[in-house]
Amino acid sequence: MIDGAAEERLLELLNTTPVVEGAVHDTLGAPDEARAWVREHGGTGTREEIAFLAEVRDALQRVVRGERAPESLRGFLDGVDSVPGIEDGRLEWSLRVPAARRLAVESVLAWAHLREAKPGRLKPCGNPDCRLFLLDRSKPNSARWCSMADCGNRMKARRHYRRVKDAQS
Repeated sequence: MIDGAAEERLLELLNTTPVVEGAVHDTLGAPDEARAWVREHGGTGTREEIAFLAEVRDALQRVVRGERAPESLRGFLDGVDSVPGIEDGRLEWSLRVPAARRLAVESVLAWAHLREAKPGRLKPCGNPDCRLFLLDRSKPNSARWCSMADCGNRMKARRHYRRVKDAQS
């Protein structure tokens, strides 16, 4: 079952490649930082787990940006099973997946759930200089920036500057 925590974990995974002081910083590319991030999100932090998670993250980023087709994610789900069981009188589904692939597979499943349940809500920031993603929770689905305080203000300031400059020309 995909819940709000899985959606947030997906968003946090997508946002592990922010631009910091003009350069892309890959949280999963720095071993100590990657291990800490993975452990904080329920993984073990093995090299195999981090490598697979980074590969899934990169693929998901391209899919969300529209650079790759969703079908490109199919291979990440090879060998994954969902098994029914009864818990507390309810039908519950559990994943059967190697431990090193669990976080990555759960991220693909969270993406698929969001795509179906909340189409168009997971999107890249509208600032072309930003690499972050957002989950639009606005009623009209009109959010454009990862942060109004940062990217939103920057984009508005750029537009204002261009208008003033064009008016002076």
